[in-house]
Amino acid sequence: LDVNGVRRQHGDLADMIWDVPHTLAFLSQYYELLPGDLVFTGTPAGVGAVVPGDRLDGHIDGLTPLAIVIE
Repeated sequence: LDVNGVRRQHGDLADMIWDVPHTLAFLSQYYELLPGDLVFTGTPAGVGAVVPGDRLDGHIDGLTPLAIVIE
């Protein structure tokens, strides 16, 4: 995750306790997951405050990058 062009967090999916397919399979037993839904699983080191106007850019290799400007 980059905040205003500065790398704030860096992690690897391989470091997760439960991998993505198992996490989604478990959640889908209790919730209807739809395209565009976000599943929050925790965060690597580097957590910090963001303020209105900050731009957050994130990506996972092989997926479409995400970007948002905090309002």
